[in-house]
Amino acid sequence: MLRIGHGFDLHRTGAGGPLILGGVRIPWDRHLIGHSDADVLLHAVTSAVLGALALGDLGHWFPDTNPDLRGADSRGLLRTVLEAPAVQGWELVNLDSTVIAEQPRLAPHVQGIRDSLAGLFAVPTDRVSVKATTHEGVDALGRGDAIAAHAVVLLARLAPGTSGGP
Repeated sequence: MLRIGHGFDLHRTGAGGPLILGGVRIPWDRHLIGHSDADVLLHAVTSAVLGALALGDLGHWFPDTNPDLRGADSRGLLRTVLEAPAVQGWELVNLDSTVIAEQPRLAPHVQGIRDSLAGLFAVPTDRVSVKATTHEGVDALGRGDAIAAHAVVLLARLAPGTSGGP
């Protein structure tokens, strides 16, 4: 059995760095504003996993009203989802993602982000795609006032008696 999920996230930028994308700290003079570390890529990926398995959304699992989640590392949020009983027995076939950011230039960081994501899912890096694009100067994304990410995951049900998870 195969399941596909799509995730999207967007956060405003604010003064002071660093930027965190896909669990990787990227030197920049701005950061993303949010209740957690505001890693838009990991939020989109986590939402995609939840969507693939019809398990609700990020806000249901990790409400911004929970003070314990203030500044939370988004890698930990994804790990919490991947360790949930409803997610056990599913394996990541592939992940395709796009980060929309006018600045900073992400090309030098793409391989590190791919490695980070592959590590979180315990799969080979060739199953993970990370692309970056700009918004051509249009709207808040194009002005650099925000960064957004889309992610699509394909999950496969492991054969009975096999261990593992996404």
